[in-house]
Amino acid sequence: MLQQTEELNKVNPATAELSLVPDYDYSAEDFCTPDPYEKLYELRGSPFIYEMAKVKMEANAKAVGFKSFKGMLQKFNKAQLDAKRRNMIPNQTEFDGQEIELNCGTWESMDWGIYRDTPNGGRECACAHPIMPVERLVNIDTGEVKVRLAYKRSGRDKKWQTTIVGKDTISTSRNITALASQGISVTSTSASVLVDYLNDMENFNYDVIPERQSIGRLGYIPGEGFSPFVEGLIFDGDTTFRNLYGFIKESGSHTKWFETALECRKMSVTARILLAASFASPILSLVGSLPFFVHLWGVDSGTGKTVALMLAASVWGNPALGSYVQTFNATQVGQEKTAAFLNHLPYCMDELQLTKDSRGKPNFDVYQLAQGVGRTRGKRNGGVELTPTWSCCFLTTGESPLTNASSGAGAVNRVIDIECTANSRVIKDGQRISSILKRNYGFAGRIFVDKLYASEKTQEIVREMYQDNYKELLQGDSTEKQAMAAAAIITADQMATAWIFKDDMELTVKDIQEFLASREAVSAGRRAYNHLCDWVASNVNHFNTDETPATGEVYGVLEGDVAYIIRGVFDRMLQDAGYSTSATLSYLRANKLIETRSGKGYTKTKRIGRTTPQCVWLRLEPPDESSEEVSLPL
Repeated sequence: MLQQTEELNKVNPATAELSLVPDYDYSAEDFCTPDPYEKLYELRGSPFIYEMAKVKMEANAKAVGFKSFKGMLQKFNKAQLDAKRRNMIPNQTEFDGQEIELNCGTWESMDWGIYRDTPNGGRECACAHPIMPVERLVNIDTGEVKVRLAYKRSGRDKKWQTTIVGKDTISTSRNITALASQGISVTSTSASVLVDYLNDMENFNYDVIPERQSIGRLGYIPGEGFSPFVEGLIFDGDTTFRNLYGFIKESGSHTKWFETALECRKMSVTARILLAASFASPILSLVGSLPFFVHLWGVDSGTGKTVALMLAASVWGNPALGSYVQTFNATQVGQEKTAAFLNHLPYCMDELQLTKDSRGKPNFDVYQLAQGVGRTRGKRNGGVELTPTWSCCFLTTGESPLTNASSGAGAVNRVIDIECTANSRVIKDGQRISSILKRNYGFAGRIFVDKLYASEKTQEIVREMYQDNYKELLQGDSTEKQAMAAAAIITADQMATAWIFKDDMELTVKDIQEFLASREAVSAGRRAYNHLCDWVASNVNHFNTDETPATGEVYGVLEGDVAYIIRGVFDRMLQDAGYSTSATLSYLRANKLIETRSGKGYTKTKRIGRTTPQCVWLRLEPPDESSEEVSLPL
């Protein structure tokens, strides 16, 4: 039995370590000198030996009647740590393959973990693997400071990885545990120690850790250039947009893309318009134009709508669906954040039909994106987030128009709807063209913005060109907002033709004018009035006339060119059609399309059978066309 115990002692590390713990024979007077505490402090490298030695020494102190051993030991250890901190003797990180060498102060930073001594003589672990701040990032837009952390987990490859985190993440125990999802060893127990370590590392090495500028979006940065084409600029934005940021790049052959783009420009005016709209996006903020949509739609398959969208996207980056080109299958918040991220680059979305509601109707709010400002949202910890803004074009496709008869005037104003049919394809041989574009992209956009922001003189010339085109467009039947969008497209095409294509396919006012909505088509009040007249004509049997009484439900009375519509019926019909009742009535009264009591209110009484309900007296024949129509905001 004794032999077996001896054999076990040979292979048991704990027993072997225990044999190294000396027996102590100090007197009470000895415990009032530094000697016993120094001997114990020298053993701190092995927590097990240290603890066993402390137990033996404490028993020795108790045997000789010295009752202050624990307090004296704690004060001695604290004095040693304070001396280390005061002396700040350089203690460098010793991680294998580390990006930079940092002073870690009182921390012991090695490949098998990061530790520090505690005042009571113990040891605590900040992290079980190497981790260190290697770069400080200052956001150009917000001034927010973030830190790039490098870390390395054990494994066969033992490769260093990096992650960018906000200072608020690594400054509190509650937030730092979020790093566990990235493979960093941190728990609620070790969180506070890791917070201390990372903050000590940054404070000890503030001038050593490099500081760089960062950005969380694309587009022009005053005084810096156009993101992502600024050398040395780091992306520190939302991780969900990191891939999208990476898709804005050059790939393949510039010559091949150029030849393909020239070929597509010759195929149709629509292809030239969509391509020009892609170039127009970065000039909107320069010329003061509002965001707008160019929407290609058509029920026929194979018209080249999606390929034309890919052509427009290839100006800036990877045009593959799911890369730079997104779909309509996103939430309102997601679309706002994506628009703010793209900022000055076009937002490309395919397949409007993905937004259809339960009744099969597309459900997309043009206003949400066309206004250029997102919703202000509160922060969890108080205050409000930075309100997202953008100034870009939206290039979209679908099987139906982006707006309908009941859309507000503002929505119709911001959309250039272009129908695509099988007889007038936008892009021919779409499979071949799309294959080329997926391999060759991203060259023209950089050339364009480099020239656009080369000098203030260039930008002033662009503004003058835009104003000339805008004034010419206003001479037609289009509204101001439609003219603004068209002027931006034409101006961008003129610039792209001069700087990139150098061909004779420059867009003209005449080319684009046929796709612009007229003032009458834009007016929601006029569209509502036309709908009312159509509704009366298709429901004549529900109105009493001089010749015949109404059949079924009675809607009102028809006399000559006036329809007397019961107010409740009138309201219900407009609401079902998606029009605003109050806005429509205001428009009708302002344009003398209804009769009222001395110009006040919206209704008058009318005898229908034995009752005299309030009715809307609607004129079915508009007033003299020479009279000026009054447009109201709807």
